[in-house]
Amino acid sequence: MIDTVGESPFYIAATGPSARPRRTLKHGDCFAVLDSYGDIGASQGGPDGLFFADTRYLSRLELMINGTLPLLLGSTVRDDNLALAADLTNPDIYFDGRVLLPKDTIHIVRSVVLWDGVAHVRLGLRNHGEQPVRLGLAITFAADFADLFEVRGARRERHGQIRTEVVSATEVRIACAGLDGRTRTTAIRFDPAPETLAASAATWRVTLAADQPCSVFISIACDPPDRPPLGFGAALLAVDRARRALAHDIASIETSHQVLNEVLRRSMADLAMLTTTTPQGPFPYAGIPWYSTTFGRDGIITAIEMLWLAPAIARGVLFRLATLQAGVTDAAADAQPGKILHEMRGGEMAALGEVPFARYYGSVDSTPLFLILLGLYVERTNDTEALTALWPAATAALGWIDRCGDADGDGFVEYSRASANGLANQGWKDSHDAVFHADGRLAEGPIALVEVQAYVYLAKTLMARLARRLGHLAAGARLEEEAIQLADRVEQTFWSEAIGSYALALDGDKRRCEVRTSNAGHVLWAGLATPDRAARVAGGLMERDFFSGWGIRTVAEGEVRYNPMSYHNGSVWPHDNALIASGLARYGACEAVQRVFAAILDAAAYMDFRRLPELYCGFRRRTGRGPTLYPVACSPQAWASATPFSLVQSCLGLELKPETGEIRLNNPVLPLRLDWVRLRGLKVGSACADLLVRQLGGGVSVDLEHATGDARITVQVTR
Repeated sequence: MIDTVGESPFYIAATGPSARPRRTLKHGDCFAVLDSYGDIGASQGGPDGLFFADTRYLSRLELMINGTLPLLLGSTVRDDNLALAADLTNPDIYFDGRVLLPKDTIHIVRSVVLWDGVAHVRLGLRNHGEQPVRLGLAITFAADFADLFEVRGARRERHGQIRTEVVSATEVRIACAGLDGRTRTTAIRFDPAPETLAASAATWRVTLAADQPCSVFISIACDPPDRPPLGFGAALLAVDRARRALAHDIASIETSHQVLNEVLRRSMADLAMLTTTTPQGPFPYAGIPWYSTTFGRDGIITAIEMLWLAPAIARGVLFRLATLQAGVTDAAADAQPGKILHEMRGGEMAALGEVPFARYYGSVDSTPLFLILLGLYVERTNDTEALTALWPAATAALGWIDRCGDADGDGFVEYSRASANGLANQGWKDSHDAVFHADGRLAEGPIALVEVQAYVYLAKTLMARLARRLGHLAAGARLEEEAIQLADRVEQTFWSEAIGSYALALDGDKRRCEVRTSNAGHVLWAGLATPDRAARVAGGLMERDFFSGWGIRTVAEGEVRYNPMSYHNGSVWPHDNALIASGLARYGACEAVQRVFAAILDAAAYMDFRRLPELYCGFRRRTGRGPTLYPVACSPQAWASATPFSLVQSCLGLELKPETGEIRLNNPVLPLRLDWVRLRGLKVGSACADLLVRQLGGGVSVDLEHATGDARITVQVTR
């Protein structure tokens, strides 16, 4: 039997390879996917466009020289992600059978930067020939106002009406009267004024003396305000200032490994680009192009991975999700009181209910993960003000876990979609075929995922501590006892001797899905597993059927639905490996942590820009070959970008105690092939420290290089 995607209406189609590599930029709720030339829509195979609030405001932007395509010399996104720069030149241009303009005479630097809903483009031209040159430049453009879900592959029968108007010698406006009653407008401005300006093209005739430069500026504004946009230089400066402000209080990492340094720099730049300023604080949007919006699970896990060096992200995530927490039951949105958001969308299809994601709560794990983040954040920062403000949201989330989350009262949190339009699977592996039995049959709900029970265990353990902080002693004791009882039930119910691990899930008939999956590694992350079973899980995850050489697969090779090219059934996800590595470190499996770190680092070394994507294929590592990419993976993706920082923490066994200014390293090891790691500006309470960790024989040495306040270091070795 061949599965179809009919059960998965939100499937992301892959129709063919990109004819040109794609580049991404983002600021706020606006992002751009351009090709390596800086064009949009000029070649097939990519989700090109300028997008704002889940709508494509520009679907075409193409440069021509004398009616021909320029030649690409090279292009890159800056290391800090502030701008795209594409170096272009002219091809041989003929007239009457002879070369009128030899190739490589005109150098064109095409730069693009995003700021405040506007794409700013600069074309810098210079004549490197010895004679004056006359050129014809043309920019063609279009806007289709496609909803992001249409770009992903959804089909619609009706669309709004699009109208284009040349409003002046320097500006064209394209407006769409949407079916949702909103009018969306793209304003395209040119400087200097084109010689001709029409509804879909602008042209210039340019004369350049030898070595003469000139510039053409274009701005594309999404729903422009009445004020004119900033100029190109001012926009670039504004983005730079904003990124620097965001990074001001974040600790830095430097190592002896040049490739790892490049991975860390790119990851930090990607996180800065994806992190969006919201009314509640900074929030890392999940990924580009498909998930550039508020996602509960993704934002929480990213914040957890980054908590040790950037706690401000966690604070923003907590307050935003508390503000968006469900207060009523709404089947169409899978909402119930106390439940934490899965995702929210601002496009026309969401507004019309064609997709359920305007505010959608179909995530079974976002709610316990929210509580985990709150507990870890308070322990990391001692932020009692935030704890007091967020406690009502925490109480409501606990209420959802005990009531709606456990509708049948068996003590486990289950899910089943409340609407046929919702997600069939609501854990982090939310493909329609991600939860199945050993014989390949898909599990029918309500489904209790093993990692969700582990999350609830950790959530209640942490909430017990917070309750005691607030003086709620009886509630703290009750929550602690509930966590202990839950751990016992999970051990009795989910452990399977047949597979030597925890079962993936229980189906609606309480039958175990006895499949070897990476979900069991999350049980270690939550600290629920007994030491002997944790050792067995850890050993299994490092065997060849799980460990591909590029990381731990989501499903072990040999399982019926294993497919290394699938989204969730055999691929490798960096964030999944980060959480598993944290669990391995918790149980003292330091050598396994080092192997996972080395595998993910080696994979990143093969990736464009040293950027870890959302996932890659699970094929076994072969000598002389890099990992196999997954065709529609988001890149950058927030929790993948945060993975290297989480892996550093796991290797060092780093814990921070703000009450005492203690920096504790539990069983620290260095990733393989590293001689040293230096942390600068690591804040703990009112103290701040710089420390150096070096390889030393079979262990490490730790030096406190500089400290302010009462910072102190403790090294604990128990293995």
